[in-house]
Amino acid sequence: MSQSGLATLRDYIRWAVSQFSREQLFFQGGEESIFEEARALVLGSLYLPEQLHDKYLDCNLHTDEHLVVQSMLRKRIEQRLPTAYLLGQAWFAGLLFKVNESVAIPHSPLEELIPQSFSPWLIQSPQRILDLYTGSGCAGLACALQFLDAEVVLADNCVSALDLAAQNITEHGLDERVIVQHSELFSRLSGQRFDLIVCKPPYWSVEQWTQLPREMQYEPQGSAIAKIGGLESIQLILQQACGYLADNGLLVLEVGPHRAHLAALYPDIDFIWLEHSYANCDVLALTAQQCSQYPLLSTSDSLARSNPDQ
Repeated sequence: MSQSGLATLRDYIRWAVSQFSREQLFFQGGEESIFEEARALVLGSLYLPEQLHDKYLDCNLHTDEHLVVQSMLRKRIEQRLPTAYLLGQAWFAGLLFKVNESVAIPHSPLEELIPQSFSPWLIQSPQRILDLYTGSGCAGLACALQFLDAEVVLADNCVSALDLAAQNITEHGLDERVIVQHSELFSRLSGQRFDLIVCKPPYWSVEQWTQLPREMQYEPQGSAIAKIGGLESIQLILQQACGYLADNGLLVLEVGPHRAHLAALYPDIDFIWLEHSYANCDVLALTAQQCSQYPLLSTSDSLARSNPDQ
């Protein structure tokens, strides 16, 4: 990668957009986000704020800065490393979070649904919130900043993810209202009840995972792949959530591409499907009353009715 002809920040951003397009890189926000990612990566590699005024884009880089920017762009283009991991940070629901390769990159329809307070399905402002499979803690912390009186528990089975979530709690000044809890699903939450449970569980099958863009395959498999064709974690949550929801509580569960399959597995359940702009990534909601009203399939029953190779 030669620096010939590349002198300013603007030069590098323009060049990056061109190369990203030519190499057909994958962007979580779609092709329309190519310029924003190029700008974020060039500026972020030099520890410059994304809100930097455009007048500074015409400043010339020093020799060492050329090397830093070129190295960062090379990793993004040649290795397909996601920008979030290269910079160690990502935006979610208008908030900036620390990330690393021990957690999935924040990208979920929940970032549109949380600012809407899950209206009209969440009957009252929640006092206790659980973010299950929390990863970086982005969803739970966004909820904490949306519902200012709520106590929030960030639960995950990955210790390194919880360490990062704890850093994000401190970064957002929420140590008094938000805690981390090491737990495999609900296993260490016995006796607790929550007015709101939000969750983005693993929902890809092994076959689906191998077909995802290379950038997405840098994310930890433990937060992405589930057995029973990607349905195992979803079904376990549906089976167990009733025991942890308060009387007027709400379960909000991201289920990826499994809407039709879940409707077929549970024909008697009138799932609430929440509207958002994300494609091929559905989010269901169930009230505490719904969770207690319908007997959900056991894992063995669902395995018999599911195609584990899907």
